[in-house]
Amino acid sequence: MRLSQYFLPLLKETPKEAQIASHRLMLRAGMVQQSSAGIYSWLPLGKRVLDKIENIVREEQNRAGALEILMPTIQPAELWQESGRYDDYGAEMLRIVDRHERNMLYGPTNEEQITDIFRAHVRSYKALPLNMYHIQWKFRDEVRPRFGIMRGREFLMKDAYSFDLDGDKARAAYNRMFVSYLKTFARMGLTAIPMEADTGPIGGDMSHEFIILAETGESGVYFHKDWMNINLDADIDYNADLQPFVDKYTSLYARADDMHDADNCPVATDELMSLRGIEIGHIFYFGTKYSEAMGATVSGPDGKAVPVHMGSYGIGVSRLVGGIIEASHDEKGIIWPDSVAPFGVAIVNLKPGDAVCDAEAERLYEQFDNAGLEPLLDDRNDRPGAKMASMDLIGIPWQVVVGPRGMENNMVEVKRRKTGETAEMSPDSGVTKILNR
Repeated sequence: MRLSQYFLPLLKETPKEAQIASHRLMLRAGMVQQSSAGIYSWLPLGKRVLDKIENIVREEQNRAGALEILMPTIQPAELWQESGRYDDYGAEMLRIVDRHERNMLYGPTNEEQITDIFRAHVRSYKALPLNMYHIQWKFRDEVRPRFGIMRGREFLMKDAYSFDLDGDKARAAYNRMFVSYLKTFARMGLTAIPMEADTGPIGGDMSHEFIILAETGESGVYFHKDWMNINLDADIDYNADLQPFVDKYTSLYARADDMHDADNCPVATDELMSLRGIEIGHIFYFGTKYSEAMGATVSGPDGKAVPVHMGSYGIGVSRLVGGIIEASHDEKGIIWPDSVAPFGVAIVNLKPGDAVCDAEAERLYEQFDNAGLEPLLDDRNDRPGAKMASMDLIGIPWQVVVGPRGMENNMVEVKRRKTGETAEMSPDSGVTKILNR
């Protein structure tokens, strides 16, 4: 992509309404534009990051055996009336009456919708286990939307739903999602700590929320210091018994402040850490709460009808964009992990119009493009300092700077955004260094 042909509305000044780093940087980097309170348009740069995150989530869900579907954003109220949640959910639910006077709602979650799909098509336990997911926009009418996409009203979410014959098999499904979440977040360069959590309005008796550490986190978290040295990117066989793996990652103490009991904490004071955290995922096992209420049953091995055991598993896809920025930025701008960066490398031509610089920048662009690294070529007629500041702001992992002085000696400057390390080398050496990262 050539920056002269790209839509990237950068802001020099920090918007007054932006209170946290991710909100400030997403606005300044031209990733989003507010449409109304808590609702944003995703501009080209932001959409590229959103798509990268969505694809990682999708790949790991597929590897864990979940099947992708797509459910509607607008749901009929009667499904929620069946489950008993229509009146209980509260003012966050956007209720709608269509032209035929039918009560509808903009879905904040999909337990009822997926249960309706299941009961319409599945009759026998032989069709189990079953896990279906989708990645869809949700709406929750926050009374005070703030912090940009971190606490917005409209958001992109992955929600999966498992169906099993009994509690033991449902626990196995829960464990697969538990492991899948650890692998998903690790691929994004994040250490997400699973913490026992309250089930809230979704219900059930087992739940974990996955929290990443960030200074601007919405809640306090308490955890054993050994969490700081754990490698979560493991090669896991989803067909194996995952309980030992889950036990390993839940044996270390970790609680959000609403679940932490300081007087009865089992961790010694010198081994307990207290920081801020951001929730990016939440998983629930709620047994037969929805299947009993909505008649989602299957014939068991003995021929008798039994309600299925269910779980639900959410990841805030759009929220992750902000969460990653909160966990990875500096005073210059965003520092994207390679796996979710909008572009893999930025080629900065300091003097467009110079024949030598133009030719080398184009050659590098073609090499990186052929290697699948998704290069961004800054071919704008702008001051060198402004160009370098722009690349730091939008957080491209690698920068290759092509200028007339360097070209006199066939040299370019290669910069790693994460560390700030720079080095002069030949263009071919720079390509090799970046491709072998």
